[in-house]
This record gives sequence, structure tokens and C-alpha cells, in this order.
Amino acid sequence: MLLAQQQPDGGAFGNLLGFLPIILLIAAMYFLLIRPNNKRRREQLELQASVAPGDEIRTIGGLYGTVVATDPESVTIQAAPGVELRFAREAIGRVISKADQPAEETTGESEADGTSRS
Repeated sequence: MLLAQQQPDGGAFGNLLGFLPIILLIAAMYFLLIRPNNKRRREQLELQASVAPGDEIRTIGGLYGTVVATDPESVTIQAAPGVELRFAREAIGRVISKADQPAEETTGESEADGTSRS
């Protein structure tokens, strides 16, 4: 009879049931916050590593230019004719166009809907 008074009604199962909301919260945070952030970070690192001379890029500061030289830690971009700037690879925000792909034409938009700018 003494043993029956020491055990709560739920036993070990009742203790685990109390931790279930905490476990679910941690799992939700992992799938909603941590995992997508790691995926974006990995994609950004791959993008920064794949930059080659001739690529048009935008830096995280908003500067547009064409890559003229690269090394393992930095890239040199040409912002204007005769103006070359050296940036860390981490400063690359986006690749506008790759060297092997032609840039999209802006005049193609107005021709597609049948109107022209005159």
C-alpha cells in the first residue's frame, strides 16, 4: 500500500506528456526557422563560390558591376569603364547574369504585348 501512494496517477507516461509541448515547439522551430535558414545560407555560399570573370553581379551594398578577376577570398569588379573595385566574396548579393548567358533585352517586353515605344 505504501508503494501505491508514492506513484502519481499517470506514472512515467504522465511525465513525458508534460514535456510534449516543449518537444513539439523545438521541432517546429527547427523545421520553420533553422532548416530553411541553413538552406538559404548554403545556396548563397554556392553562389559566391561559383562567380567567374564576365558575370554581372550586385553587391550587398547595391553596387552593380562585371567581375573581371577572382581569387579564393575576393573578386574584382568593374563598376564603370576604368573603375575596378575589389570586394570580399561575402559581399556578393546576387548574380544578375552569367558570362555564358546573354543578358535579357528590356525592349522585348513592349514588343511582346504588341505595343511599341516611339
